[in-house]
Formats: sequence, C-alpha cells, structure tokens
Amino acid sequence: MEDYYEYRHTVGFEETNLVGNVYYVNYLRWQGRCREMFLHDKATEVLDDLRDDLKLFTLKVDCEFFAEITAFDQIAIRMRLVELAQTQIEFSFDYVRLHPDGEVLVARGRQRVACMRGPNNRTSPARVPESLARALAPYRARVRAA
Repeated sequence: MEDYYEYRHTVGFEETNLVGNVYYVNYLRWQGRCREMFLHDKATEVLDDLRDDLKLFTLKVDCEFFAEITAFDQIAIRMRLVELAQTQIEFSFDYVRLHPDGEVLVARGRQRVACMRGPNNRTSPARVPESLARALAPYRARVRAA
C-alpha cells in the first residue's frame, strides 16, 4: 500500500496562462481539492463534523516548481501527512505528471491547517478530531534518504 492519498486531474485550458503552461495558483487549488477528496473518500465522519461547527483553516501553503505542465497533461497530486499536532495538521503534496513512458515530479508543496470550532466571529483552536487522525494515519510521510 502506498503512503499517500492520490487525486488525479486532467489539466484544462482554463488552468493555463497566455504562454500555455499552468498558472501557479492552480497548484494551490489542487492542494485544496486533494484534501477535500480525501475527506470525501476516507474521512466521511469529518464531513458531518464540518457541517456542524468544525472548521479547517489553512494557515500556510507553499509550492516549489520543477517542470512545466500544460493543457491535457494528466497529473496526480499525492498527499501525505507530515505532522499531526493537537490542533494542527501539516501535509505535503507531490505533483506528478503521468505519462506512459513514466512519471515526472513537476512540483512539491506543503500546507498547514488548524482545526477550529465555534461561530465564525468567535472561533477558537480545537483538537484534531479522532476520526480525522485515524483516517490520516496510513498516509504518514516516511523519512526519505537524501
């Protein structure tokens, strides 16, 4: 079993710029989409919690680019758990271009999320729900040799 959750995507023209490569903001959108699909596929209990008063606030996001991708490229966004603290979670994302000849790592990103509860004008930090911690456990990033 892989140590990542994978979301696959086909790049569309609307995600490219005038030069024809993917506009950088889309990489961040795909991080969010991957995280959402993980909740949908692997942590459905958390979805009920989000409909109640749980909020997942993105505190920090980054992305480092290695190669360009263009319209109709097939990509996989692979999410791993980097850190699970009491109230925060950190994820890593590998963006891989899929091709019959092999895979190419085109970007790598990270995202830090805080769990919060309460009404929108009075939210406060909350523990990561146990159901979310259990769902994330199989996707803990392994230390890779340099």
